[in-house]
Amino acid sequence: MPSYLSPGVYVEEVQSGSRPIEGVGTSVAAFVGFARRGPFNEPTLITNWTQFVSEFGEFVEGTYLASSVYGFFANGGGTCYVIRIGGDGGGDGGGDGGGVDRDGGGDGSAGAPGELTAGAEAQLGPYTVRALPGVTGEITVEVSDPEGDDPPGDVFALAVSRDGKVVETYPAVTSKRSKDNVATQVKAQSQLIEVREPGRGAAPGRPPAQTVTLRPAPDDGIAPGPLSADEYVGDPDLRTGFGGLEAIDEVTMVAAPDLMSAYERGVLDLESVLTVQQGLINHCELMGDRIAILDPPPGLSPLQVKNWRMDTAGFDSKFATLYYPWIKVFDPAAGRNAFVPPSGHIAGVWARNDASRGVHKAPANEVIRGAVSLQTQLTKGEHDLLNPIGLNCVRAFPGRGIRVWGARTLSSDQSWRYLNVRRLFNYLEESILAGTQWVVFEPNDDALWARIRRTVSAFLVNEWRRGALFGLTPEEAFYVKCDRETNPAQSIDAGQVICEIGVAPVKPAEFVVFRLSQLTGGTGAVDE
Repeated sequence: MPSYLSPGVYVEEVQSGSRPIEGVGTSVAAFVGFARRGPFNEPTLITNWTQFVSEFGEFVEGTYLASSVYGFFANGGGTCYVIRIGGDGGGDGGGDGGGVDRDGGGDGSAGAPGELTAGAEAQLGPYTVRALPGVTGEITVEVSDPEGDDPPGDVFALAVSRDGKVVETYPAVTSKRSKDNVATQVKAQSQLIEVREPGRGAAPGRPPAQTVTLRPAPDDGIAPGPLSADEYVGDPDLRTGFGGLEAIDEVTMVAAPDLMSAYERGVLDLESVLTVQQGLINHCELMGDRIAILDPPPGLSPLQVKNWRMDTAGFDSKFATLYYPWIKVFDPAAGRNAFVPPSGHIAGVWARNDASRGVHKAPANEVIRGAVSLQTQLTKGEHDLLNPIGLNCVRAFPGRGIRVWGARTLSSDQSWRYLNVRRLFNYLEESILAGTQWVVFEPNDDALWARIRRTVSAFLVNEWRRGALFGLTPEEAFYVKCDRETNPAQSIDAGQVICEIGVAPVKPAEFVVFRLSQLTGGTGAVDE
């Protein structure tokens, strides 16, 4: 309480009864796949196609990551995260990590002592060193003793050569965490390599005197070696694969388009493909704020994809969706049109729909930009088989282009049948969660409950006015209950505040029926 000791006029700032809730973003995608170059197993923020090319390179024939990201931006996407997999997980010259040998060359064997297989990383004692994206030629990194008498035990010299010529020198760097730290100095100055510390904890020791050679990956950027489902699923503790996305809250849709390129080449069998797709669904269900966009295997007929969906895959999740068939787009790497899985383009359609209409609008009846034809031209009867099982079809309509013609999840629960309903709830939940953090540690009494009701109600009224909720009045569209009934003495003693919210989401007009009848007598009045 302020103290008033002398006569005068005093001005005080007080908080209002409610605090505004700002809606969270709904259009951030994440893609996992193969690229020409770039860091492995690191979620990298990409905001435009030029940045993707700079980080990961151009199109690679036979892979789908670049085509999917391009389709995402072409269809209205604005932000995505990219995780490149397929790199050598060795680092000791063994070359046993997962990659895809698209050209059939390379046996993944080790090179000479001190050398690494193409695209691999080298170990300098406790440090990991690798060539930066886009660097060409043979890179040699040498650790030696610094000049001078009796140098500190943590200080060493580093020399970087390209094709036998020394181009970068670091005469006195240290393993201690200071301005002269080796990782810090290399990051600030090097145009060829990056050096990474082993992780959190105490500062690592000085690397021993040694020389390692990095041979950047071949032009296609896909390192040779086996690939397993585990590389896709990854490890949350190591931030690899899908596990690397757990720390990124803003992601709302996830796709793995190159899963099918691995399947086409026989690197992954169908069982492994299903394991990866189930892992992607599990990731989305665990996070609870994102949707998995799945691709079917290529070349399936409508009956085959129906059997694959029901008998082979059998997915049942409100956090996953499936689109069929594959679409044909121009492939600059091959110089011709090629079929690609639709997931990347679909993610862009979702983003465009959210920006123009809102997340409550079903992302369907939207043109897929860049698509020139479909792998399978569906008929009305074939669509009748696929739509009830939650398989969203892409259809070509004369004079109207190629459009998304379905908006369902893979859930058998009728409450979560429609994709826009699930995404709307994700949006509402995340927005309310982020906008009510101020409630924590506040006095748990009637005044707090009233403020919560006002805050949440004000947010939901705005959503109702935008058309996201069903009802002629706010009372029909939602309710917010936070009082003594939802917060009995037991909950208060447990330190809990319980607010019950009910909303009526709008559902898409999936089946539009016009009933026409013939009037007898030729004319007649129409009742209003």
